[in-house]
Amino acid sequence: MTNDARALLPVALEAAAIAGDLITTRLPGLVTAKGDRDMATEVDYAVERAVRDHLALRTPAVGFLGEESGADGRIGDGLQWVLDPVDGTVNFLHGLPLCGVSLALVRGDTAILGVIGLPFLGSLYAAAEGEGATVNDQPIKASGASTLDAALVSVGDYAVGDDAVERNRARHAITWRLASQVQRIRMFGSAAIDLVWVAEGRTDACLMLANKPWDTAAGVVIAKEAGALVTDLDGTPHTTRSSATIAAAPGILAEILELAREA
Repeated sequence: MTNDARALLPVALEAAAIAGDLITTRLPGLVTAKGDRDMATEVDYAVERAVRDHLALRTPAVGFLGEESGADGRIGDGLQWVLDPVDGTVNFLHGLPLCGVSLALVRGDTAILGVIGLPFLGSLYAAAEGEGATVNDQPIKASGASTLDAALVSVGDYAVGDDAVERNRARHAITWRLASQVQRIRMFGSAAIDLVWVAEGRTDACLMLANKPWDTAAGVVIAKEAGALVTDLDGTPHTTRSSATIAAAPGILAEILELAREA
């Protein structure tokens, strides 16, 4: 099995097409509660099964980690596919088009390939390490923003669960500080969209005080390959082990990090 991410990009694109077809042709169906205000639909499970089976057939030596089914235990060449079958499940459940499939290829703790399909928006993002990033086969580039007062910044969802009140204190503080300095704040409800829209220059930065690999791995490599900088909260390079996910146009990253740390 090759370690060349480019060689496996067609496989990832095939998987995204399978997922997109299921997402756009099926109703959410039965909703399964996974925790406080956290759920999965029948489509989440159907997409994960279909993509997992496709990848196992096409790349049997590569491991697999899915949000709904966990890891399959295979390590192979040290590579692992990481899948969020429907990133933005709550949006999908409510009929909002801000949702899609997020698939990454990870080596160690670093994503080296990412494909994100937003089928309701007709957008397919892709990147392989060292090869740049595209949407619908057209190159994309992060914005050239250089000041916060002209920056459009998205923030990740607020926390849910038993400790949500405590975890959201920092999120509220960051939102308050951003509101006083940036042009506007947005919350899209999808980590994949947060990251690919930074990559595409639609937004100038995104801030998420969380880092589940299935949520962020694909978007991180796409943003990086488009010229954005992606770090943990302390400014170190982002990995699947990071505690937070911050992506920004190079000209404003330092200010975003300072603001976040102060909050």
